[in-house]
Parts: sequence; C-alpha cells; structure tokens
Amino acid sequence: MSHHWWRASMHGGSGAVLTAAPEGSAARGGAVAFSALMAFVVISLIAPQTFVPALASVRPALLTAVVAIVTLLASRLVERRPLVASTRETRVAAALAGWAIATAPFSAWPGGSVTFLLDTYFKTLAVFWLLGIVIDTRARLRLVAWTLSLTAIPLAVTGVRNYLAGTFVPDGGHVGVKRILGYDAPLTENPNDLALMLNLILPLTVALLFIQRRRSLRLLLAGAVLVDVLAVIVTLSRAGFLTLATAVVLYCWRLGQRAERGWAVVAMILTLAAIPFLPSGYLDRLGTVASIDSDPTGSAQARWTDTVAAATFVLAHPIVGAGVGMNVLALNAERGPSWKAVHNVYLELAVELGLPGLSLFLLLLLGAIRRVGLVRRRAAGDPGARDLFHLAEGLQVSLVAFAVAALFHPVAYHFYFYELAGLAVAMQAVSRAPAPTSEGDPRIRASFPP
Repeated sequence: MSHHWWRASMHGGSGAVLTAAPEGSAARGGAVAFSALMAFVVISLIAPQTFVPALASVRPALLTAVVAIVTLLASRLVERRPLVASTRETRVAAALAGWAIATAPFSAWPGGSVTFLLDTYFKTLAVFWLLGIVIDTRARLRLVAWTLSLTAIPLAVTGVRNYLAGTFVPDGGHVGVKRILGYDAPLTENPNDLALMLNLILPLTVALLFIQRRRSLRLLLAGAVLVDVLAVIVTLSRAGFLTLATAVVLYCWRLGQRAERGWAVVAMILTLAAIPFLPSGYLDRLGTVASIDSDPTGSAQARWTDTVAAATFVLAHPIVGAGVGMNVLALNAERGPSWKAVHNVYLELAVELGLPGLSLFLLLLLGAIRRVGLVRRRAAGDPGARDLFHLAEGLQVSLVAFAVAALFHPVAYHFYFYELAGLAVAMQAVSRAPAPTSEGDPRIRASFPP
C-alpha cells in the first residue's frame, strides 16, 4: 500500500508514538479483496479439493486469488489510489523479478524458465503484493495471524496423528529412518515442508497468546502452540528442529529482557523435561547435522555433494547463472544427473540468478527483518500498540527462523518467505494507525528506555 495519504509523526528513537489517518479510510474498498485473500490462504494450506475432489475442477485457490486481484484493482482505480505499496521491499522484490526475467533468455532452458515464472514465481509475487496492500489495518493484521494460527492446527494434528498411527512415507523414506507423511497439500505434503510451515506460523501464534486476555482463547492458542511443536518434532526434520530451536532461543532471549521473563524460564524447563519423550532415534538423527558421514540414510552426504556442486557452479557462473528454476539442470551438468535441486535457498538463487539475484534476495530478507524490528521498537513506546508490538516481534522471529531454514530448503520462489515479506510490508503501514491508549502495556514500554 502506498503511504501518500498517511500523515505520520515519525519521531526518532524507540519511544516514538505513531499517528495516522483513521483506520476506516485506509480500509475503504478492500473488504472483498481481503476476504478473498484470506480464503486463498486457507485453501492453499488446507487443500479442500483433497477431501472434495469435485472442487479440483473449480480450482478454488486460483479462483479466490483472481477475485482478490480483480476487486482490489477495481477499487483502487475507482478511488484513484496507488496500486503498489511504495516501500523499499517492494522495489527490491520488483528488481529481483526483473532480473529473473532479464536473465531468462540466457537460461539453460529458456522455455522452462518462462514456464517457471508464469506457473510459480509470478503467482508468489502476486500474493506478496496482495498482502502488502490489502492488509491496511490492525484488525486485518490480527485476523491474518488468527487465520494462519487456526489453519495450522489441522496440519499439525494430522502430522501427530500420522506418527501415532504409523502412517509413514512409503518404503520407510530412508533405510533405518521412518518419516511420517505430511499433510496432503502441495505446501505441506513433505514432512520437511510441514515442519517449515508450522515453524513459520508458530511465532505468530505465540504473539496472539501474549496479546489475548480471554482465558478460553489463551488456552486454545496454548494448545495450538503445543501441537505445532509436537508435529515439528515427529516429522524428524533436522532443518525443522534447527528452525524451531532458533525461534525458541530468540523468543527466550527477548522475553528475558522483559517482565515476561517467567515465560522464558517455563519454556526452558519444558524443553528439558521433553527430552526423555523424544521419538526413538531423534537425537541420533540430529547428530548427523554435525557429523555428515554418520547419516545411515545417505541424505546428509547427498546434500553436501549437491552443496559443493552448487558452489562450484556459482564460482564458474557468478553473474547470470543457469536461469530461474533451472538449478536442477545446472547440478546435473556439474555432478552428474540425479535430477534433484540443491536444498539451500541461497545457493538455489546464486545458481539460477547469479550473485546479483542472491544479493537482491538478501536485501529483501534483511530489509523485511529490519522493517518489522523498527515497527516493534516504535510500538514499544506507544501506549496503544500492545498488539502491534507482539505481532511485530512474532513476525520478526518468523523471518529470522526462515533465514535459518533457508539453509536447508529449496523454496526460494515459494509462498513460505513471500507471505512473511508481504506481512512485513503491510506492517509498515499498519504501524502508523492509532490505537486506544487503554491497550498500552507498561511492561513493554519499560523494556525500552526513551
């Protein structure tokens, strides 16, 4: 969303109090687009067409996305309001997309790169754009967090149920290691992807837990946190564990600086108490992160081989790369045909878009982390921004968690990161909306001296 109509007071320092035009004026005309966008998010995660096959012919995710885009464009054009959020992050994302387009003719398979852009990356960027411009009030930001948190529950419950029922990947996944089936949806079917999705949503659920005052809702959110953590563990995902550990450590460090430090102590006690109840072989599997040769499945060794091959390719092709979506072909040429992608977002981008593409992505990632950190610090000094403070903190934890998870996943162009980045763009505008002073929390304000 553009900020031309905002009139914000941006005093320096963490104690700044942010003011703006009333929320209603910012939200005008976008209710249908927002509802369609939330429907798209739910459908993308839940995949109702799995349970009702007749829906597959309707393509509900595409339908809701089109409704969101068309209604938003119509309302913006009628009201003569900007169509794109005027932020540094949107400009960097546009530059990254432009570089992907510009290098497509030099791709290892130009037609394949064009198809990848149309089928995957442009759709992801459309969601990034929608989130950044449609979520223009705190109420909508809270609703997004609630939608993601509630939608994650069936995903997590399915993972735990599959573990208890012994529903594992056919043929055992790997020799000596049984991996559960994930949730039957494109973004979470793989157990590693399920762990990634839950880890990225989890900090937002924790944020809502701190915001919410009603006991019944706090119990619901606490239960959601518990089942999310259990599901991440039973996936036996090494990347999932490291990502979860990153989020827990970062939250404990933040809480240790505030009056809520008791929560950090409770989290550490529960973590230690849970060790004896970990799945059989879990600690041995985690040990292969540091000792690659000890992995009996050969997975760690194969990924290290791919990492070396990807780095070698980047050194030989530092500027243009193999073309967007073509890292599999590049690795085939470098280390022999195995038709597998490198499991590292940073190397994936460097192989396909060269160091310029990787640099732009890092600018986008670090810019989003910095942006929500700035919102968090400013909200700490605003007596009416208790909810915004916790949501910004949760989103920043999610972004940092993704930065760690990116070392182990080939998801450079997928929704996982760009949904968070879109929320970061939206939060910049939302942070300027006023909130009732009765919502202030002196414990938060005390944590940040003026």
